[in-house]
Amino acid sequence: MSREVRISTLTIPACRLRRTGPGLAAAWLLAAWFLAGGCVGPQPSGPTPPAPPSVTTQPIARTAAPVTAADPRAYYHFILGYQAELAQDTERAIREYLAALRVDPSSLHLKTRLALLYFSVGESANAVRFADRVVEADPPEAAVLAQMASIYASAGQGDKALALYERAIERNPGDSELYFWKGLLLINAKRFDEAERVLQQGIERSKDSPVGHYYLGRVYVELKQFNRAIASYERAIAVNPAFEPGYLALASVYESQQERDKAAEVYRRYLQKVNPHSRDIRRNLVRLFITAKAYPEALAELQRILQDDPDDLDAQLRVGLVYGEMKNYPKAIERLTSLLAARPAELKVRDYLGLMYEETKEFEKAAQAYEYNIRLQPSYADGHMHLGYLFYRQKRYQEAVPHFSAVARLNPKQADGHVLLGLTYLQAEHYDKAVEAFETGILHNPDSADLYFNLGTAYDKLNRFDDVVRAMEKALQLDASHADALNYLGYSYADRGIKIDEALSLTKRAVSLKPTNGYYVDSLGWAFFKMGLLKEAQAEIQRAITLVGDDPVLFEHLGEIYHKQNQVKEAREAWLRSLELDPSNVKLIDRYRERGLGDPTIEERVKQAKRRIPQQAPSSQTMP
Repeated sequence: MSREVRISTLTIPACRLRRTGPGLAAAWLLAAWFLAGGCVGPQPSGPTPPAPPSVTTQPIARTAAPVTAADPRAYYHFILGYQAELAQDTERAIREYLAALRVDPSSLHLKTRLALLYFSVGESANAVRFADRVVEADPPEAAVLAQMASIYASAGQGDKALALYERAIERNPGDSELYFWKGLLLINAKRFDEAERVLQQGIERSKDSPVGHYYLGRVYVELKQFNRAIASYERAIAVNPAFEPGYLALASVYESQQERDKAAEVYRRYLQKVNPHSRDIRRNLVRLFITAKAYPEALAELQRILQDDPDDLDAQLRVGLVYGEMKNYPKAIERLTSLLAARPAELKVRDYLGLMYEETKEFEKAAQAYEYNIRLQPSYADGHMHLGYLFYRQKRYQEAVPHFSAVARLNPKQADGHVLLGLTYLQAEHYDKAVEAFETGILHNPDSADLYFNLGTAYDKLNRFDDVVRAMEKALQLDASHADALNYLGYSYADRGIKIDEALSLTKRAVSLKPTNGYYVDSLGWAFFKMGLLKEAQAEIQRAITLVGDDPVLFEHLGEIYHKQNQVKEAREAWLRSLELDPSNVKLIDRYRERGLGDPTIEERVKQAKRRIPQQAPSSQTMP
């Protein structure tokens, strides 16, 4: 008794089709994922916080002279640097300020400007070097200390940053922003009790500022004190009704508590009272409705976005995909086709159009859409992925291979192309080429448990059992919860009658991870059978049949269990049902005869099955 390969679930990267194995779910998964906040448009992340301490790179007006007035060379270079800053030529500004500093090495202003400018271009080491020199000079202004603290914080030197905020607060204890910035740094350091205390001090000094309440809400979220977080965000909005981050944070808390109606009310409140044209807020509302499968409401909000901006590609595309989610595929196709007429170079839109055609089983039109994209951009990996998988679904393996090969070549560090290429070779029964595809993928992706799992299935087809075990064990070393590998290795041991205790342990773990997977339950039942626990085996196999339905291997197993218990009538019935589903099972036919049950091939039900299910000829495709 052999089991057909049970393909693992494939995880395709962002903006790529998400699919499972040969009998897999529809391509619609990609659209559903996109609708929840995919490739085009903002991700549904947490609210954007108010800006941290300003590390400005614009010229600072000062009353004191930035360089020694008696030194014309220093002043000359300073003026050139200042002009460069105004022209946003940061590199030239740095050169001129360095030249001025060589002439006037005591200028605190020049050191400050250089620290800030280096920070602005991402040169952290130089920014910290000049920040050190500024701090050593002990500037009197609290604002300068706060700016240097921001540089230290960004460089990962949190303790130095906190010490500077302390010094800044000592020099200007009435400045609430210093408390808020220090509180934010303490939040990031997960020192929540200290952060709460510091933020309360800032709020006392600026009762009309929403920022302190906002950050205090973040503290309570981290502490999972959600009611207090909600109260803080509401106070931030009460202090400043136009404070957008407060609305976003408040809605985010409600969403995290699965209170979508309250989150929607918050977004609507902002749109009604603050800015009815806020596209980002309305997009969040759209996402919320889609998550709740409230598609008519989502369409209404999308139409409002399009009223403000008819050219919004993201909104137009989401309208089409919402229609698809509603299974109104003609309307979805109409919307996407109209969009492409105006913007024919939008590859992603044509991808989604292809997916809609797949849903309506217009496979030639789907192929034409994907092929058009590949003609527009031959290196478009997603197009090759879609077209390859479409051919795979249609068992056109020879045509699928070049496209999966292209995906593997274009994105060698992503396992998916290699996995699909290997699976295509497996389905075409070119097992050596499947092994080669998986092994090549592993060279580029040595931490991919899926590649090792599928390599093991290919080895199994070549009767290389020791290699099967090594590959499956490696998959489990990389991912101890890889249910497919647990099931496959456990079933392999059980079917061979070896390591039965381990087989039982492995299949139990697989079933615990996916208790409704009937094939895993069957493997567990077969392990029980091999241990001689016949009642347990029968119960699990019958449960597996309930979960899976008609499967020849499961009925074959059930028949074997019945026969072992001398329930000959039941065994005969189960085996005949297995042969109805797979009349080509020569081993079962021989076993049926050997057990003295007669010749199953003369049974009318088996004869009908043979006529209904013609013998499948071995694959003769010549693969590239």
